[in-house]
Amino acid sequence: MADDVLVVENVSKRFPVNIMALEQASLTVRRGEVHCLLGANGAGKSTLLKMIAGALRPSGGRMLLEGQPLDLRSPAEAARAGISMIYQELDLVPQLTVEQNLFLGHAPGKAGIIDRRTRSERAREALERIGARFSPKTRVEQLSVANQQLTAIARSLTMNAKVIIMDEPSAALNETELEAVFTVIRDLVRQGVAIVYVSHRMAELRQIGDRITVLRGGRTIATYDIAETSDEALVEAVIGRERTLVERKPRGPVTGEVALRVESMRGAGGLDVNGFSVRWGEVTGLTGLNGSGRTTFLRSLFGDLPFEGRVMVEGEVFHPTHPAQAIRRGLGLVPESRKTQGLILDAPVYKNATLASLAGKFAMNHNRERERARPVLNRLSTKYADLDQAVLQLSGGNQQKVVLAKWVVNGAKILLLDEPSRGLDVGAKADLYHLVERLAAEGAAVIIASSELDELYAACDTIWVFHEGRILSRYDPSVTGREEILKATILGDQHVH
Repeated sequence: MADDVLVVENVSKRFPVNIMALEQASLTVRRGEVHCLLGANGAGKSTLLKMIAGALRPSGGRMLLEGQPLDLRSPAEAARAGISMIYQELDLVPQLTVEQNLFLGHAPGKAGIIDRRTRSERAREALERIGARFSPKTRVEQLSVANQQLTAIARSLTMNAKVIIMDEPSAALNETELEAVFTVIRDLVRQGVAIVYVSHRMAELRQIGDRITVLRGGRTIATYDIAETSDEALVEAVIGRERTLVERKPRGPVTGEVALRVESMRGAGGLDVNGFSVRWGEVTGLTGLNGSGRTTFLRSLFGDLPFEGRVMVEGEVFHPTHPAQAIRRGLGLVPESRKTQGLILDAPVYKNATLASLAGKFAMNHNRERERARPVLNRLSTKYADLDQAVLQLSGGNQQKVVLAKWVVNGAKILLLDEPSRGLDVGAKADLYHLVERLAAEGAAVIIASSELDELYAACDTIWVFHEGRILSRYDPSVTGREEILKATILGDQHVH
């Protein structure tokens, strides 16, 4: 159709090791509309957006911009074609002025000499077009998050963007700031720009969107007119009716005493948690959309982020201001990024496995450390050729076991696992959860934060739903269907069980 500005037809993306992130996904965006994209974590939204923005190349299918085939090799090529992506983590340079950021990489001028007067005029025009009330000479780091967001939109306009992709723009904004961004979006749409808008918040999509495309399992389910479609129908499209549930094995009741209790905790990013607890021998899951506060909660418990409030461990007040204090009280954190935060990749397997227990020691008896590491690594069924080989040479699943071993060797009894199965294949995931089950059976209290609800549903005694830094609800998966938990996660409904 004449008013279709961007057409994505049956695109697929296969990553190495035959992981299919997208399978024949399609999307048609019209000129002058806000087209929303909705899907659960792992549905393929990010992959699709990165292909449209030139950061990934499709394995199959085709894309058209204003009827012309698109074969993008880089984001710079996409920008020149008229497609601009504003990431959740804004890619502005804080130390430069607004004006410099607006024309970074495409400043007006000749032979490498910037025409400053033209740049100033065009910067002023772009900022006027979005109704910005700040000076182009202001350094970006001095702006509020909302004004940084507006700067990123203005930059898209300096590149004559026909399509602007906005990935979770509301994540860091309050309601007033978001309304200012919405006003700009509505103005742009009137000027014929197409906006692809990604958010998990249904109320927000209704406020700003015209049509909505739902992705599930890497495929396009359907495109709906937002005004004519109920929340229930959209949630059903996201979840899927014929979903085969992950099998839950019968689990005995948890009889241990409370190991850790959070009476109140206020911290970074709007974290405000009350009434959370985990018992000895319990596997408890934290679920929620990206940015819901799960990671912040775990890092605060581990003394890595400051917090105010009252937390008890084994009935005694616990307020760590440094991870070393949490480690001494028996906590261990397996961070989301095991490679950068959990391991020393070039160091041998045995050194990584005994890392936590060496804190504060000047000398190291290498043979004794090998002997301490070996039984724990074997108990966790870690596959390695030699205790002295670099941990870098192990598979992802075995690296994760070494990170866990580090805490088991150190005697940690309260384990905090942040996205522990990310990047693992199906077999390695099964191993990991089998291991978690064994550690809990031996008396550990385990808290797992994951965006994979299927995995939590199969493995946990209790699941807590986080939403914007708060606990929304607590579920017992033995008596609650997975769909109900997922529905609460997506809609942000206040269910307490």
